[in-house]
Amino acid sequence: MSDRSRWLALYMLCAGELMIVLDTTVVNVALPSIQADLGFTEAALVWVVNAYMVTYGGFLLLGGRLGDLYGRRRLFLMGTTLFTLASLACGLASSQELLIAARAVQGLGGAVVSAIALSLIMSLFSEAGERAKAMGIFGFVCAGGGSVGVLAGGLLTSALGWHWVFLVNLPVGIAVYACCMRLLPRDDSLVSATRLDVAGAILVTASSMAAIYGIVNGDARFVVAAAALFVAFLLVESRVSHPLMPLRLFRVRSVSLANAVGVFWAAAMFAWFFISALYLQLVLGYDPMQIGLAFLPANLIMAVFSIWLSAKLVMRFGIRLPIVGGMLLSAAGLALFAAAPSGGGFVPHVLPGMLLLGLGCGMALNPVMLAAMSEVAPEESGLASGVVNTSFMVGGAIGLAALARLSASSGYHAAFAVGAAFALLAAILAVFFAAPKEQLAYAR
Repeated sequence: MSDRSRWLALYMLCAGELMIVLDTTVVNVALPSIQADLGFTEAALVWVVNAYMVTYGGFLLLGGRLGDLYGRRRLFLMGTTLFTLASLACGLASSQELLIAARAVQGLGGAVVSAIALSLIMSLFSEAGERAKAMGIFGFVCAGGGSVGVLAGGLLTSALGWHWVFLVNLPVGIAVYACCMRLLPRDDSLVSATRLDVAGAILVTASSMAAIYGIVNGDARFVVAAAALFVAFLLVESRVSHPLMPLRLFRVRSVSLANAVGVFWAAAMFAWFFISALYLQLVLGYDPMQIGLAFLPANLIMAVFSIWLSAKLVMRFGIRLPIVGGMLLSAAGLALFAAAPSGGGFVPHVLPGMLLLGLGCGMALNPVMLAAMSEVAPEESGLASGVVNTSFMVGGAIGLAALARLSASSGYHAAFAVGAAFALLAAILAVFFAAPKEQLAYAR
């Protein structure tokens, strides 16, 4: 495969992932219009968001494993097709039931695309420097896409109507499918004769969905059920001959640490994005366009670090130092938001925190993803990708639910302070990553 084709394939994988990331936030701005048009009650409206979150988080691990067993190219194209068709159904929906069902299918397609995209990048780029740069570009798309979604949602809803926050995915999805058909190498040799662990797949998917449902709805019964299902999943995985998630994977220090760091960091990052968006809107009176622009400095810094500087930091210092430094900067940025007054201005009270969080996120995201996948066997990279994505999703959902309640009862300052504590915990855990020389060795 030529150098040019590999990088073009990367850009198409990033475009596919951008669709998925955007859909976690782009719909938020359109919710009032959707409610007015389709007659949603307040209680039912949340399912326009939750239906996507539940299936997306629930199927990440299974999606990654299916790619390992039956071909990553094949599953990526299937996931892209499913997501694009579901986007069309969302855009044409004329009833509450159809929109919610289509959003659930969108989440399923998005889970497959997200879980497999990382492992495809790892297989396309084997040289350490190129891999770090490619992961940096992908990391920027993941990190910056959410705040871009707020801006895009405001533009599309005000100019064309809420249907277009979904219909805009159609040309992107078609282009990604067509280009990846041509650019991605065929993976017939990766197709495995190993049988899928059906019991494990059912248990872990049900556990993830129950956990996220319970968290976003504040229903403790589902959280308890999720814990019981997960224990049953671990028992099954310890006994079957071809487990969905080989437990030996977590004997690899980098995998275990990356997932633990990912949980706390995602909780902190969700606090930054969602709680600060609420702070900007409800306290400072920003409109959706202004909120998107307020995140622009952080996005630009993340772009510079993720695309140009993050790979150099990894090659120069290994994985541990950029992660620890990035988490500490993120904690400092959230602490600044915790100290911001109710009548604050953008330059003195919003911009400094945004700059520190942009630096921290841009510095750390690429190394965290590299750490999660670099020591696993190639045939298990999709699984490792699904595991770390699930950790991010569950950590983010838990953090968002907990901090949203805290902000409602104790104010935004308390929520930002706890978010800063989450980032600090992630920094402490990251200290235990392997020494730089070891990291550089397995990055290769």
